[in-house]
Amino acid sequence: MITATRPPRGREEELASAARGLLAGLAGSGVRLLVVGGAGSLTVPGSGGRLLVDDPACVPAGWRDIALGGVGQLDVFRAEEQVDWAYVSPPAVLEPGTRTGRYRLGRDELLVGADGSSMISMEDLAVALVDEAGTGRFRRERFTVVTG
Repeated sequence: MITATRPPRGREEELASAARGLLAGLAGSGVRLLVVGGAGSLTVPGSGGRLLVDDPACVPAGWRDIALGGVGQLDVFRAEEQVDWAYVSPPAVLEPGTRTGRYRLGRDELLVGADGSSMISMEDLAVALVDEAGTGRFRRERFTVVTG
């Protein structure tokens, strides 16, 4: 099962409650869950572990609430021990584009290219998700992906 949700502005905390509901519903089912989350919980490269959401240069004020909601959502998944899940945090920029099938994977740090950009097309993110659904490389952990 693949899920990607985004609540309306002002209801960002619903990401965590929706995660709890999904996990409760899937417990004991044997169904694997892939979650498309946010980038705010990734760490800033070279920062010693500072989250993107805590860096105004990375997450502008207008995006902070949804980024914090995503951090809470990921926390719910990280506490889960029964359901087989994987959580993908996209790079800084996710937009429509061309499907190339070329991407790089990481875990907890924002990935950037040689040119300093951190982006992927929606099409290549979909390819990465389908690939993960097939391989099961990430089990009860978060991963990230960038054009590569």
